[in-house]
Amino acid sequence: MSYYRLLFVIVLAICLAACGGKPVEQSSEARDTTLVLKPTVITDSVKYDTDDPAIWINPGDKSQSLIIGTDKGGDTGDGALYVFGLDGHERKDKTVHGIKRPNNVDVAYGLTVGGENKDIAVCTERNTNSIRVFSLPEMKPIDNGGIAVFEKDTARLPMGIALYTHGGQIYVIVSRKSGPSGTYLHQYLLDGKSGVVKGSLVRAFGEYSGKHEIEAVAVDNEYGYVYYSDEGVGVRQYHAHPDSSNRQLTMFASTGFADNHEGISIYKTDSLHGYIIVSDQQANQFQVFTREGTTANPHDHQLVGILKASTIESDGNEVTQVSLPGYPKGFFIAMSDDKTFQIYPWTDVMNWLKVDE
Repeated sequence: MSYYRLLFVIVLAICLAACGGKPVEQSSEARDTTLVLKPTVITDSVKYDTDDPAIWINPGDKSQSLIIGTDKGGDTGDGALYVFGLDGHERKDKTVHGIKRPNNVDVAYGLTVGGENKDIAVCTERNTNSIRVFSLPEMKPIDNGGIAVFEKDTARLPMGIALYTHGGQIYVIVSRKSGPSGTYLHQYLLDGKSGVVKGSLVRAFGEYSGKHEIEAVAVDNEYGYVYYSDEGVGVRQYHAHPDSSNRQLTMFASTGFADNHEGISIYKTDSLHGYIIVSDQQANQFQVFTREGTTANPHDHQLVGILKASTIESDGNEVTQVSLPGYPKGFFIAMSDDKTFQIYPWTDVMNWLKVDE
């Protein structure tokens, strides 16, 4: 054995003896080269396949606010709207089973139903070509089994949904698995005066690239805009009011995505400012854009930064700016492909992005 090789063996033996005979481990940072933001709460698992969350703020007691999340269900069509408390635990007395493939869900406040004001959760039910309406917080159906959508079209299969409130009226904007460019989305006015919620078609709009599909839809009530993800292409923006022009205002987020553009949510720092969050699904991250445009272009949504969260292949997401117990500036919640939803305090999101509100 050469002198240098003998010296190496002696030094290695001394090192192994000093650390109990085990190799020195790398730090966790050295092993994990992709650092991600960790959630403070992960919800209980659903049975089959999470897809999209919504948040209902309890006006009487914010601590009793709810998270509603879709479980698309298995081959038997046993989908569900799971209901969780802010602690992430399922409220089994409120979860609704037996929905035939619910994709997306949204929440609105103050629909008149049979002379009473009701907060509502509305989801798409893909396998019946319908939307479903439930009262909050009871999660009781108030739609007589569902409201048919895309009735006169051969391409139906509703997927995405967003609720738009204007002038005391609530509208539902619905996307679908496929459809014609120019009329891909349909908009319905909800009416519950009879005690049963019905919907009437008031508008068909929305360009479509034909590349993948359109699922994620979000509405900014204060600005009166609707945004939707044309997957693999970008985020399209239109006016949300049915009497508005059907002309596209802009398309942004058209570069820098791994593949599919998915869930969209809007955080409001005040009535005019904030952030638009878009899921970059295959990259396991979220791209964050300015809610407001620039002086030169009110529809120029600038990229603020990239949020790398611990979600897997995230579809839908939602965010609230309302101060809640444990979340002084609200929170961001996103679906993860491990059958859960993950909650991130908004303060953690801003720290990650290094943004000073």
